[in-house]
Amino acid sequence: MNVSTTSVESLSSDLSLISAHSHISGLGLDDNLQPRANSQGMVGQLKARRAAGIILKMIQQGKIAGRAALIAGPPSTGKTAIAMGLSQSLGDDVPFTSIAGSEIFSLELSKTEALTQAFRKSIGIKIKEETELIEGEVVEIQIDRSVTGGHKQGKLTIKTTDMETIYELGNKMIESLQREKIIAGDIISIDKASGKISKLGRSFTRARDYDAMGPETKFVQCPEGELQVRKEVVHTVSLHEIDVINSRSQGFLALFSGDTGEIRAEVRDQINTKVAEWKEEGKAEICPGVLFIDEVHMLDIECFSYLNRALEDEFSPIVIMATNRGISKIRGTSYKSPHGLPMDLLDRSIIIRTECYSSLDIQQILSIRSKEEEVDLTEDALALLTKIGTETSIRYASNLISVSNQIAIKRRSNTVGIEDIKKSYILFLDSDRSVQFLEDNRLQYIDDQGNVNLNVDVVADKMDTD
Repeated sequence: MNVSTTSVESLSSDLSLISAHSHISGLGLDDNLQPRANSQGMVGQLKARRAAGIILKMIQQGKIAGRAALIAGPPSTGKTAIAMGLSQSLGDDVPFTSIAGSEIFSLELSKTEALTQAFRKSIGIKIKEETELIEGEVVEIQIDRSVTGGHKQGKLTIKTTDMETIYELGNKMIESLQREKIIAGDIISIDKASGKISKLGRSFTRARDYDAMGPETKFVQCPEGELQVRKEVVHTVSLHEIDVINSRSQGFLALFSGDTGEIRAEVRDQINTKVAEWKEEGKAEICPGVLFIDEVHMLDIECFSYLNRALEDEFSPIVIMATNRGISKIRGTSYKSPHGLPMDLLDRSIIIRTECYSSLDIQQILSIRSKEEEVDLTEDALALLTKIGTETSIRYASNLISVSNQIAIKRRSNTVGIEDIKKSYILFLDSDRSVQFLEDNRLQYIDDQGNVNLNVDVVADKMDTD
C-alpha cells in the first residue's frame, strides 16, 4: 500500500492572508488633491475622497488636531476603505490607531480608560537627542585569534576623505562587525555611546564590483571631514508607550507582555508636564495623529460625553468616526438623533457623506478584488458578479469570488466561469434571500415566545393552506 504525505510547510506556503481592504494603498489623489476615478485601489466616492484629501493635508500641516470628522453613509459604500486609504497616505511618521466602537466594552478596562489609551496611542512624540558617531569607509579589518580560541583582539582602519585612523577592537566590537558582515570598502557608522555598528552602504570606489555585489547593493560617497561627528537622532514614540513604560515596574518590557491595565491619572499628568517642558526646550516635537473609530454608533452616552471633553484636551489627535446609521437611538438613552450621535458631538464634527456605488464602480471594485485574491474571472463571470453586487451587496459579491474559485478548482479549471458563479450563488444565500426563506418557513423556527412546531407534515400542510 502506497501512502503519500504532504508537509505542513508546503501547505502553509500556499496560503495568503487577504483582508477586505488589503488592496488599498492610498486615497487615489493627484498632486492637486483631485481624486482619480480608479487609483491606489480606490474606486468612485470622488467627493468623499476629495474631502478626505483636504483633511489629509491639514493633518500633515498640523492644523486639525483636536477636531472630529464623521464619515456617514449606507453600508458597503467604502467608509472604512477611505479611512484605510487615509492611513496609508499618512505614512509611518504619523500615528494611526483604528478601533471598533464595541471594542471599548471590555472586562479588563473601564470605557474611559480604553478610550484614553486609544487617544494617547494616536499622539506621537518625536524626541531629539544628540549623539557622537564615527562615520567612515572601512580600509582594513585585522582580527587576531588566540590559540585557545578565547579572547579576540583586532584593529579597524577607517577613513574619510580628509583623515584615516586605526581603532583597537575588543571582543564585543569584533562580534558586531562579523554579525553585520562588514568588509573593506563598506561605509559604516559607530555609535560611541552604545557601540552599535550600522552599515550605511558600499563606497563608490568599489562600484566596479557591482556585478559581484548584486543589484540590491547601495553605493554611497565616502564621508568628508572629521571621523567623529555629532548628529541629532530622532526617536518617535506614542504617549501611550511613555505611559506604560513609566507606570510599570518592568519598564518598556511591559509593552511586549501586554500588561498595560489601568494607568493612574497622576502618572499621565506628570508625563504631560514633562513633554510640555521638552517641547518648550526644543527637545521634543508633538505629532498629532489619527484615531479612527469604526461603527461609532456602538458607543454609549458616557463615551460620547468623554469624547466631547477629550477633544478639547491639549494632547488630542484628530478623531475620524464612521457610521451607517440614520435617525436612531443614542445608546444608553431613549433619545433619537442623526447617525445615533448626540447633537453636541455632531456640532463639533465635519461630516463626509458617502453614496451608493454605481454598477460600473462595482465592476471595477470586483475586478480589483479578484486580482488581489489571484482569481482569474471571465468577462461573463465578472458581468454576472457585477449584477449580483448591484442587486444584493458588494460585500456578498466579493465573498463569491473566492467561493467560485474553489468550485472552478474542483472541476480543474484555472478560470472562474459563469457556471461557477451560478453554483456559488445557489449554495450561499445573500441576506435578502435568507430573510425570505425565514418568512416562508417561519413555523419551523423558534419564535419570540419559544414556540416551535416540530411536526413536519403539519407545517407543510399549514404552508400549503397559506
